[in-house]
Amino acid sequence: MNKEYEILLAESVGKGHPDKICDQISDHILDACLKIDPESRVACEVMAANTLIVVSGEITTKANINVENEVWKVIKPLGYDENTFTIICNINKQSTDIAKKVNKQGAIYGAGDQGITYGYATNETKNFLPIQYDIANALLKKLEDIRVNKKIDHIKSDMKSLVEIHKYKDEFKLKKIILAIQHEKFNNTKEKEVWTKSIKQEVHNVLKIYKLSINNDLINVNQGGDFIIGGPIGDTGLTGRKLQVDTYGTMTKHGGGAFSGKDYTKVDRTGAYLARWIAKNIVYNKLADKCEIGLAWEIGNEYPDDIIINTFNTSSLSYQTLKNLILKNFYGLNLTKIIEVLNLKEPIYSKTSVYGHFGNNRFSWEKTFKFNFD
Repeated sequence: MNKEYEILLAESVGKGHPDKICDQISDHILDACLKIDPESRVACEVMAANTLIVVSGEITTKANINVENEVWKVIKPLGYDENTFTIICNINKQSTDIAKKVNKQGAIYGAGDQGITYGYATNETKNFLPIQYDIANALLKKLEDIRVNKKIDHIKSDMKSLVEIHKYKDEFKLKKIILAIQHEKFNNTKEKEVWTKSIKQEVHNVLKIYKLSINNDLINVNQGGDFIIGGPIGDTGLTGRKLQVDTYGTMTKHGGGAFSGKDYTKVDRTGAYLARWIAKNIVYNKLADKCEIGLAWEIGNEYPDDIIINTFNTSSLSYQTLKNLILKNFYGLNLTKIIEVLNLKEPIYSKTSVYGHFGNNRFSWEKTFKFNFD
């Protein structure tokens, strides 16, 4: 790393990206199960390739779910119709070996698998996310809104963003923004030029929120050429293949477990939500400028084995002091209590499947509170 500045990078993908289509389908099926049966055990994986969508996984539930209908709820708003895809369902029940470790007596839950999960927070933005990551998501949210409301013609639902920022001490300078946006065929070069100019103007509108600016020649829109063929027809999609897009960009570690399609007993998901909740509140309580929390889990256990705390030398408190505060303010990290307090049995997961699982204050793991220091 250059001693004069730090290079910050992040990317995001839109609702029509093939991997994100799969994430959305997985979480829609999870929510459909939880609406009827809050004790559903769901591990749903989706593959979308060309005109074929395969829904697979392990689901044990009292709910009678029409899987095909849930798939269409996701893909129709993205511009597809019933003639586009063939849908195949291959779902089994949860392994009894796993179930007996998870479902304990007295509504007590054990971790549904072993795993390592991380959470992160920084005071760079109002929602405690890395600024480059927040911008990458904001750009695609804006473009999706424009697509849905037909404010600019030709935009289709598959899109990606990449943001590069150079940080000089506490100053942020945008160095490049890269956008790949699926589009309808243009009639002529002039029409494409006008369209590109309109896209760049919307980029500037988003950047005003962050009080940042960038020259037009540093905004690359479809520099690789036409992007007419997109979604699963252009590239195969899989659930859980956009891990850093789902979390914090490149700013922190990732345990490697995907989130979408997994119920609340799966610590890949719940452990990551808990870790974010802890990290965010450490920063919110001004105990550090940024914080990374790591939790290690063993299948069947009600508590993580231990906790990793990294404040990047921005806190004056010792590890043990921070750990004691965390245990006191987060129910001793008891999995059953965390599921209850964060209302993780509710069908809330479809809303997490695009633009990251963190930063949206509607999510229970994003709520802030004043620590009890007594």
